[in-house]
Amino acid sequence: QVQLMESGGGLVQPGGSLRLTCAASGRTFSTYATGWFRQAPGKEREFVAAISKSGGDTVYADSVKGRFTISRNNAANTMWLQMNSLNSEDTAVYSCAADQVWDYTGSMAYWGKGILVTVSS
Repeated sequence: QVQLMESGGGLVQPGGSLRLTCAASGRTFSTYATGWFRQAPGKEREFVAAISKSGGDTVYADSVKGRFTISRNNAANTMWLQMNSLNSEDTAVYSCAADQVWDYTGSMAYWGKGILVTVSS
């Protein structure tokens, strides 16, 4: 099993940047594909970005491609989401997730509690 905890959310102005961190417990972090989903108020949860177990492969939703960067450090049991050029449509609760196999629909075995990102002037 793995436990996940997000940090780094908050209020940011349009055009600004934030870096989300997902800290994982346990010694098997490297055996999980990991990534981020988000859910905006009144909307369905959506895929944001994912990274392979080794960190060698990444994939992004079209809405964040070129603005967000996902990365991980298996030795530190940590994953990050660097978010640049934020706009109001990025306002959401962001959750990190992990599983042996990544599922873009969100059927993942392990989840963090989520953290709020608000983009507003």
